Amino acid sequence: MSTPQTFSALQVMQDAPVIPVIVLNDVAHAVPMARALVAGGIRMLEVTLRTPQALACIEAIAREVPEAVVGAGTVRSKADAQAAANAGSRFAVSPGYTSAVGQACRDAGLALLPGVASGSEIMMAQEDGFTELKFFPAMQAGGPAMLKAWSGPFFDVRFCPTGGVTLQNAPEFLALPNVVCVGGSWLVPADAVAAGDWARVTALARATHALRK
Repeated sequence: MSTPQTFSALQVMQDAPVIPVIVLNDVAHAVPMARALVAGGIRMLEVTLRTPQALACIEAIAREVPEAVVGAGTVRSKADAQAAANAGSRFAVSPGYTSAVGQACRDAGLALLPGVASGSEIMMAQEDGFTELKFFPAMQAGGPAMLKAWSGPFFDVRFCPTGGVTLQNAPEFLALPNVVCVGGSWLVPADAVAAGDWARVTALARATHALRK
């Protein structure tokens, strides 16, 4: 069995204009949903650790959909990072940042997109060597105007805004030079997942490519 390719945080961000933020309550939905996203050209999949089924979903995608690159979202501790890696995650996304989480992801071999919402948090992440960051919650923490303000002092940092990002406002974020991609949950609407409407998920994934700079 070949060793899975490793990715940097920047490579995860550059793969497509949108990283889908996925909340799954049923393991049976994981594989068909992942296949639907991949069919639409989205392969970096962030499955959030917000449900009891999340790790099993990550494991199923990693095992059954090799063309997808599955990651874990809502990674908040060393235990989360290790469990995500054990389940087959290739990257991690955190809602905030601590040095302990950063080190845990390095130890587990996970590329990390740390969450930041202030200048101090950016500086803490940079001190530990992280320059590709998730701006979260993006709309509530200042939206595109905040990212424009940060482009001066943090000229060497690249962001993935997540939180309140929609198909409608994504272009405003993606037009900024310090934004590589956005994170959004609109690619996997709860009603489409519940109904098994995978064609709709594929269509939503395909539509995101028109957002690329």
